[in-house]
Amino acid sequence: MEVFIVILQALLYGVVEGITEWLPISSTGHLIILDSAFKLNETYPEFWDFFLVVIQLGAILAVIVRFFKELNPINPKLNKEERNTIWKTWLKILIGVIPVAFIALILEFTGASDYLDNTLVVAIALLIYGIIFIVLETFIKKDQKNFFIAREVGLLPSGATYFKYDSTKDLTYKIAFFIGCAQILSLIPGTSRSGVTIVAALLLGCSRTCGAEYSFYLSIPVMLGASFLKFISFMTSGVTWDLNMTLYLVFGLLSAFITSLIIINTLMKFVKKHTFIGFGYYRILLAVVLFILFGVGVL
Repeated sequence: MEVFIVILQALLYGVVEGITEWLPISSTGHLIILDSAFKLNETYPEFWDFFLVVIQLGAILAVIVRFFKELNPINPKLNKEERNTIWKTWLKILIGVIPVAFIALILEFTGASDYLDNTLVVAIALLIYGIIFIVLETFIKKDQKNFFIAREVGLLPSGATYFKYDSTKDLTYKIAFFIGCAQILSLIPGTSRSGVTIVAALLLGCSRTCGAEYSFYLSIPVMLGASFLKFISFMTSGVTWDLNMTLYLVFGLLSAFITSLIIINTLMKFVKKHTFIGFGYYRILLAVVLFILFGVGVL
């Protein structure tokens, strides 16, 4: 019976991870709220810190599967130009990863990241970036309206487009680096890695589709690296591994993978027609819930 309950909990953790990892609403915040019911953090505190990061591997595998064609430069069916384009995309990914990798290593080996890993920090980050999303999207919506009016009356060329970059292929290395720098903010729990990279992309002239696509690409080395560091840290901590930990990890990763495949495809369609204002309001609501739970001592 206990094994069955553990498997169900692991599946639910994975579903929540798979949904919230890619939406700009913070997977960490949602997993913390879910854990207020299951108490994995209290039962296995060291494993919880490890699990919170490594469960992302399921989500990352979904990205690799979903974008394998776009990111595979050794496909024999590609011509030279197509292969070079993919290699350039990988170079942009590398450039975008360097800033956050450098800071993450410093935080991990100095232990500074431990001071950020708490519910209050998550709630504050959710609130701040929720407001930023609403303000930014409201500004873009108004600015786009003015842009289209100017184009219609002939103040701009008829073929002018609002966004400078419509896909990752269009990104310059400079813009890729700046988006990567913004990703450093995602080291603060509750920020949402996808959220902060998409916001930065929008500010730098990228379409939502381009921002989401590049955010997915950046997640591969970032989250693989974070999982590797946590794995090394956990395995050298002296904690004894048991069956429940195995079940949590295996079934959590599996459900995160399946759920992520669905969410990634859904989000790529969503961003073509919708703004992120709704996610901003949701983040604020979630922050309020966390503040309440923190205030009454549940978290």
